[in-house]
Amino acid sequence: MSDTDAVTEFEDHDPREGERPPAAAKPVVVPRWVQLVMLPISVLALWVIARAAGPVLLIFIAAAIVALILNPLVTFFQRGLRYRGLAVATVYLGFFGFLGMAGYLAANPIADQARSFQRDVPGIIDDANENLADLQDWLDDKGVNLKVKEQGETALETLQDKVVGGTSDIVSFGGDLVKTVVTAGFGLILVFILSIYMLIYGERIGGFVRAVMPPGDGTPEDDYPTRVQRAVAGYVRGQLLFSTAMGTGAGLGLYVFGVLGIFPDGKTYALAFGTFFGLMEMIPFVGPFLGALPPVLVALFQDPLTALWVALLFLALQQIEGHIVAPNVFGHTLRINPLLVIFALLLGGEVAGIIGALLALPIAAVVRETVVYLRRHLVLEAWGTAEPATIVARRTPLPPPEAEEEREEVPSRS
Repeated sequence: MSDTDAVTEFEDHDPREGERPPAAAKPVVVPRWVQLVMLPISVLALWVIARAAGPVLLIFIAAAIVALILNPLVTFFQRGLRYRGLAVATVYLGFFGFLGMAGYLAANPIADQARSFQRDVPGIIDDANENLADLQDWLDDKGVNLKVKEQGETALETLQDKVVGGTSDIVSFGGDLVKTVVTAGFGLILVFILSIYMLIYGERIGGFVRAVMPPGDGTPEDDYPTRVQRAVAGYVRGQLLFSTAMGTGAGLGLYVFGVLGIFPDGKTYALAFGTFFGLMEMIPFVGPFLGALPPVLVALFQDPLTALWVALLFLALQQIEGHIVAPNVFGHTLRINPLLVIFALLLGGEVAGIIGALLALPIAAVVRETVVYLRRHLVLEAWGTAEPATIVARRTPLPPPEAEEEREEVPSRS
């Protein structure tokens, strides 16, 4: 290379060239005949497959969401362990180890409070019977022909038998939820097995998705699999933060009520009730009601006025949840209009019950990222007289006038 060529190469090199953002990818134009034929066929095929698949499709969707949640950890460990299968095994061992350790640390205090609650149930029932007797005497004095004592005592005795005979079922997740989890045990095993395979072949799946979707500009911000993964991970972080905040708020509120003497048992069972309320917050629709039910019932056995104060506490928590916590947490994770969030929850619950409602928001986050990505990289050929090139030109922003003037002033190099 001569000195002149070296100088010319040095002059042609722009030190800011590496800082320039990559050029935007050209959108893919879908012809009119493809829209006319493929769109109704695709919708019909998806409906037929979803209806025929039923629980199988639900299991695969759940496994895909679990794989998307754990994939960042697998990628992180893969850098040091080199083998993806070994990274997957490490992540799952760590995941189950963390759950076991957390359960072990929380089991003793919660179990102690559960046993204490079981021992206190007879005394709580006796107090409730005394309150019923006082209410019955007041009704008799006023000449009100209403018998509440006998019916109330029968209901309290039934409740006492249920609580003393099966406290663990009531204090942990609730009888119905435990039965659901046991019934779906085989499905959960399939979900974990499928998620393991999805993680092992995650790179191939990502490559296949990139090949099917319109190409991006090469940056992580415009990579479809990466955007989907971030959306699901953001939802999970938001849900965990939300449940932790609400459970902590409930536990602290009950503890303060116990210290102030408004609800004495709130100080004793604050940890158990707060943990239960936080877990129930993960269940859409009925979760907040189920979480508030045990402390309200315990307060009702002691005094109706105390139950009213406890109910007002959880009502205030619901207001804080709806107006402060939920908008700030999910507003930064889902980035979905609240009306669409409600629609997704209702649709998921109608299609697949509680499991469908649990999966509805992650699926909605994936759908949102898909729509945003396709709007950026896919152009539907208009049904008028405009050509595809005209449509793309309309979607492509023009350079500012200053840039055009500078380009004209720069002389061309020979």
